[in-house]
Amino acid sequence: MDSACINYKDTGAFSPTVIDYLEDAPALRPFYGYRPDFNGFAELLKSKKVVADRKILFEVLTEQYSHLTPLLPVQNNLSLLKKETTYTVTTGHQLNIFAGPLYFIYKIVTAIKLAQQLKKHFPDKDFVPVYWMASEDHDFAEINYTNIGGKKVHWWYEASGATGRINPDTMRQAINQYKGALGIDHHADELAEIVETAYTKFDKLADATRYLVNALFGQYGLIIIDADDHRFKQSFSPIIEKDIIEQNSFKNIEATNKLLHDLGVHIQVNPREINFFYLLEGLRERITFEHEVYKVLNTEISFTEAELKAEIAQYPERFSPNVVMRPLYQECILPNIAYIGGGAEVVYWLELKSNFDHYKVDFPILILRNSGLVIGKETASKIAKMDLQPADLFKSSDAIKNDWIKKHSEHTLSLADEWRELTAVFEKLKLRAYKIDNTLAPSTEAVQARLKHAIDNLEKKLIKAEKRNYHTRLEQVEHIKTDIFPKDSLQERTENFGLFYVKWGQGFIDELVRVFEPLDFKFTVLTEK
Repeated sequence: MDSACINYKDTGAFSPTVIDYLEDAPALRPFYGYRPDFNGFAELLKSKKVVADRKILFEVLTEQYSHLTPLLPVQNNLSLLKKETTYTVTTGHQLNIFAGPLYFIYKIVTAIKLAQQLKKHFPDKDFVPVYWMASEDHDFAEINYTNIGGKKVHWWYEASGATGRINPDTMRQAINQYKGALGIDHHADELAEIVETAYTKFDKLADATRYLVNALFGQYGLIIIDADDHRFKQSFSPIIEKDIIEQNSFKNIEATNKLLHDLGVHIQVNPREINFFYLLEGLRERITFEHEVYKVLNTEISFTEAELKAEIAQYPERFSPNVVMRPLYQECILPNIAYIGGGAEVVYWLELKSNFDHYKVDFPILILRNSGLVIGKETASKIAKMDLQPADLFKSSDAIKNDWIKKHSEHTLSLADEWRELTAVFEKLKLRAYKIDNTLAPSTEAVQARLKHAIDNLEKKLIKAEKRNYHTRLEQVEHIKTDIFPKDSLQERTENFGLFYVKWGQGFIDELVRVFEPLDFKFTVLTEK
């Protein structure tokens, strides 16, 4: 594939806060630790304090991989985690069926590529890419579907509790639909077999997801972690107890959010007084504090403070961090130095640093994941014929058409030159009017404004008329936009990776690893040759 890169700002698809972070806006510096570049990593590595218990990490991960036959790169990276000079590069995501939208894949590729580059830059240390499964998340409606080739594949099931614990045995219809969408060409059978095994040979969605992701990325040594484990929670239990009782995360993050709000940052998540759920089979409900008692919403379960402490000590796995505490949990059980997320994730992590500081846990370097747009040969041919550049593709259809008409029309459609001449005339009129009666100047300006409006309308009519002359050519713009921006959204936010894998197999992922540059912070456009 050919690749081209454009600035994120030029896509119009990323928030001003994300752009400010990438451009090192001074106002945001208090809300993170080190810059996302090799100098920043060098500084962090000098002072990094690992609080994770490497022995427990290795023990739990080895058990979690016992259901698979890990490839040698995975086995090697598991062993490396025991070394004091090994660090992780982590991304996380929900357990979307069939790997959800493309950015699920892009997140993991970014982690893999960054780990490779860090190893080259710091050869005396090792870096392991990690995919953190959001196995305790309970929002089933966000993960029970995917879109592939314009078709929505849906897992119809009423689920409750942690999604990682759900048995995928009711997915038969969704599996058949997905395999049907893959077709029978090229690598379809290969991917169909991976999907069939993942969702029919395991009795937990977390294990099924591990199998699927490992099949795609195991050769790169990706480590997949499920933090829904008694031993991990036990190591985190002092913070669980302290935060529920003292409500530190609420105080710290609320104060930070006020500062960010004053800077014009759109707040992504708001903390609660207690930022933990109570977790049982089929149950994940918020913990609240009312009338000196800790209650689990929508249940009869409640605790006094003494009972709560005893419950945390005996069953720490029953306490599940919410979105604002999960990052802290992650950094407590992994020797992590970088977190890779989408734009909204990067912004919400900016809300969290004060809480990390409070608990004396190092804040990782925040990396905006790579974004990509994959263009097939047929659409690429249309784009070439229309003489469009990668940055043009992100404009609205009308803007593309207007620019194209102005560039290719045999007529001069812009009235800018004529308006400059008229402006000079009006300057003379204003001067004459002022000399006769200085109160007439505003009247002259009003006439000029009305004429400017009329000239602008005339220019639009000229362009519209010329569009009719090029109607057939301009129809291609709509076809191009529909193909590469499904549902008028970024391809990566909608389309599943499946059809790209069918066409190119593992080579698709290899190509992403080759072209993505995690620290360049550019949008990558991949075009089939």
